[in-house]
Parts: sequence; C-alpha cells; structure tokens
Amino acid sequence: MDPTRIAFERRGTGRPLVLLHGLGDRRQSWSAVLPRLVGDYRVFCIDLPGFGRTPAPPADEPYDVISMTDAVEAFCRFHGLERPHIAGNSLGGSISLELGVRGVAGSVTVFSPAGFSDLLGRWGLRTVGAFAHLATRVPMPVKERLASTRPARALARTVLRGDPSTPQAKATHFSVRGLQEGSPFIRMIPRIAEYDFVSRPIDCPVTIAWGDRDRTLLPSSAEHAHLRVPTARMVSLVGSGHIPMADDPVSVAEHIRWTCRSADLGHLRNAHLAAGAG
Repeated sequence: MDPTRIAFERRGTGRPLVLLHGLGDRRQSWSAVLPRLVGDYRVFCIDLPGFGRTPAPPADEPYDVISMTDAVEAFCRFHGLERPHIAGNSLGGSISLELGVRGVAGSVTVFSPAGFSDLLGRWGLRTVGAFAHLATRVPMPVKERLASTRPARALARTVLRGDPSTPQAKATHFSVRGLQEGSPFIRMIPRIAEYDFVSRPIDCPVTIAWGDRDRTLLPSSAEHAHLRVPTARMVSLVGSGHIPMADDPVSVAEHIRWTCRSADLGHLRNAHLAAGAG
C-alpha cells in the first residue's frame, strides 16, 4: 500500500513510538493514552488500512495481518522511523509482533494481540464473523436502530469493557457502519479468525499484556502467547477488558513506557560497551 495514503496523527518529541489500533477501531482509541506519552516520545497514531481515514486496498489485493504489517513497515520507512517503539491492541498487537520479528521495531508492547486463540476462542471468532456476514443483509437503518437498543448497548459494554457498569463504559456501543458487504471489517474478520502468530525470535524487548476481563480474546490466550514468545514480559491488567486503553489508560501508558525504557537502556549499554572496546 502507498504509505502516503495512511492517515495518522503525530505529537510530541523524542524517539518515535507508533501506536496501532484493533480491528474495526481507529487511531482515536489511543486518545486517553496519548497525552501520557507525548512528553517523552514522538508519537504516531495510525489509522490502519481500511479504518479511520485510511482506505482499504482494492478487493483483488491481499488484505490480512501480513499485508497490514507490510503497510506499517512501508509507513515507517517513508517517514524515516528507524527501529521505532511499537505498541498495538488486538489486530494492532499482532502487527506489532510481526514487525518485531522483522527487526523493524525497537521495542514491542501489545495488549490482547490476536493470533494466540485456542480452539474455543477461534470458534468464537468464526461465529462473530458468521453473524457479521449475516448482518450485511440487514438494511442499515434497521441495524442502527438495533445497535441503539438497551440490550445491544449492554452487550457491547459486556464484550468490550472490563467493568460494564462504570459511567465511562455506558457510552460504549457497537458500530454497524462496517457491517456492509465487502467492507474492511467483513473482509478482515475471517483472516483474523484463521491467523496464528508463529513462534520466531524477536530481537528487542517485548511486553504482552492481557486484560483479565477480556471477553473478546480470552485471557487464557496469554498462556499460548507466553509459549510462543518466551522472552516476553507477561502482564495481567486487572479489571481491564479487550480495549485497556479505555479501561485503564494509566497502566497502558506505563507498560509502554517500561518496554521503551528497557530498549533504550539496552541501546545505551551496548553503545558504552562498544566505546569501551574501541
């Protein structure tokens, strides 16, 4: 994908940090976390292809986790970002890990990344995909009315938020705009259901965090993640659901900072060792 077509917001100064959202979301999902990072990093919040203001690739072109990883790597090259820190949620977490494998990332911090589901979790994703496909046949005004009903909003809070009863969670609702035939969400969800992160070395600090109330990608997936990325620092986010940036932005920002600092200290240590050897 042409990297000039990827929409993004850039704020702050310092070493670059790229933030990647989840499936069906957009860069604004990081809005509560961003102010806590811009004092130390030059932060790039990206709209992934097909979401927010970034167009999806044509129907005859690849559109999956790997093609999205290619797009973000091209974005980093185009903007001259050399081994930026990268953080991502869900789909964005999978892309972040793939970029770590490629050596593009200076550090990787991920929150409930896709690609580690067991058979039950994979079945759940396939079921969601099947219902989403059926929903494309329902007229948009009907879908919008259904999504605004009390039961639908309660379900959205339960699925997406750690504590559905909080005042902040009450604004949560399902977006139905993506439930159209051929939309990016409909194209991508079966790819996510079948995607597996394959165990490979990642030559940078990695943190994998999982909300203990994640009802979309179950917390048990963290066990598979630990087996496939054994060098990762594993974190349980108490009280958080699938989108911890909304549930606990303070902890999310601190875990990103921890991983970034770990990488930066490693670079400094290696530089001092190299200078001493010279």
